[in-house]
Amino acid sequence: MRVDSSPLFSELQSMAGEMKTGGIANDIAPSNNPLGTSSVSSDFGNLLKDAINNVNGLQSNANDLRTRFDLGDRSVGIGDVMIAAQKSSVAFDATVEVRNKLVEAYKDIMSMPV
Repeated sequence: MRVDSSPLFSELQSMAGEMKTGGIANDIAPSNNPLGTSSVSSDFGNLLKDAINNVNGLQSNANDLRTRFDLGDRSVGIGDVMIAAQKSSVAFDATVEVRNKLVEAYKDIMSMPV
C-alpha cells in the first residue's frame, strides 16, 4: 500500500496560501523579515517532505518483502515481513497524527481574533 501524499501537500499549500492572503503573515513578520521566516518555512517543508518520503519508503519495503515472501523467497522470513509491516504502520499512523495536529493548530490560529 503506497501513500498518496499529494492531497496532504495540496492541503498544506492551500492553508499557507490562506494565511498569506489573509494578512496574517504580513502582520507577524514585517517585509524586512528579521525572523527569517521564509527559511524556516522552507526547512519545515523539506522536513515534512522527507518524513512523508520516509513513510513511503517503509511501506514500499514492507510490500516488497511481503511479495518476496509470497513468491517463496527463502531469504525472507515471516518475522522480517511482520516487522517491516509494523514499522510502516507505525510510521503511517504517526504521520497521520502529525497532520491532524497541524490542521488543528491551523484552525486554532485562524479562529483567533486579530
